[in-house]
Amino acid sequence: MYKVIGAFQSRVMRVLWTLEELGEAYEHDPAAPRSETVLALNPAGKIPILIDGDAVLTDSVAICTYLADKHGKLTFPAGTVERARQDSFTQFGVDELDGALWTAAKNSFIHPEEVRVPEIKAVCRLEFSRALETLEQRLGDGPYLMGETFTIADIITGHCSGWALAAKFDLPKEGRLYDYFMRLRARPAFQRLMVKVKAAS
Repeated sequence: MYKVIGAFQSRVMRVLWTLEELGEAYEHDPAAPRSETVLALNPAGKIPILIDGDAVLTDSVAICTYLADKHGKLTFPAGTVERARQDSFTQFGVDELDGALWTAAKNSFIHPEEVRVPEIKAVCRLEFSRALETLEQRLGDGPYLMGETFTIADIITGHCSGWALAAKFDLPKEGRLYDYFMRLRARPAFQRLMVKVKAAS
């Protein structure tokens, strides 16, 4: 059984969503960043952490990619053009969506108050908005980023949309991108995860 370490309100959600989609059993320890539990496994004090036997893995994208590759689901095979396109969407989510949200968060409540730059949040909102415009242009005719196939790229992007709601960033209220985000939230695996989050709160 896998063990996932990290509080729900973080990138740990990507790992848990991936495991729910895969139908794999896991144990979850909602330890906070920089807690004793986390620091003992990751000197950076960051979450999520995945324990698979003797292996300790960090970084949400690396963990999700490992799980998808290991189980042969939620991904295209390495070395294929489809995988390169999938990875492009994954990196877009990390660079353009996650990047803006994370910078805003660091300057809202993560960094010490004396070094925060509150004004940068306006730039983050602009970058996020522009990224959404690009994402909408990149959407194809299928239900997911990779057409008919749901992949970890959708999980990364979907998680960022939920993060954006919590951070009060603007999201579309209609149209193709809105429909895409609603489609992700309607997935049974995501709904199962939301039940667990609510039960733990």
